[in-house]
Amino acid sequence: MGPSALYSAAMMKKFAGLATVLVSVLALTGCGASGAQAPTRHIKQVTDGVEGQSGSVYIRDFLLVAQPDGSAAIVGTFINEEATTDSLTGISVSGISATLSSPSFNLVQNSPVIFAGDSANATGTVPGLNAVPGNRLNVVVSFSNSPSVTLSALVRAKSDYFANVGGTPAPSASPTATK
Repeated sequence: MGPSALYSAAMMKKFAGLATVLVSVLALTGCGASGAQAPTRHIKQVTDGVEGQSGSVYIRDFLLVAQPDGSAAIVGTFINEEATTDSLTGISVSGISATLSSPSFNLVQNSPVIFAGDSANATGTVPGLNAVPGNRLNVVVSFSNSPSVTLSALVRAKSDYFANVGGTPAPSASPTATK
């Protein structure tokens, strides 16, 4: 066995070790599973709110925020991507009709109707729902042209990010005493 054969065997061992490390890194980072079937391409919901669609009307980040008086405030965005105007005509939760700030909302192309938040241009409350935070409730959204959509919306507590959502103030954590 000559010196060149020894050198080749050492190089082959080193190459095999580097190849093993490279394959391990690709497997651990998920880089080896790319393409249309990659698991990360199938993630849809990245918020607590659910998403839905009826025709060209998209519903984004829809959820309910339980209020201290037993009602629930509606949070969500409705967007029509079609040139033909549609209208949001009603929302009901577990069979209870929501009280909306307008009898209907025109869904003009790319002009969102937003319930709750700093950019809100609509409000909605479901009276007497007595929803329990953490539960999911069936919501039916009706439109004038597009078919109705049924969603399974999460109920959030009126705290943290949602503390200012709805017309009823959140209960304070510790009452202040007056002297």
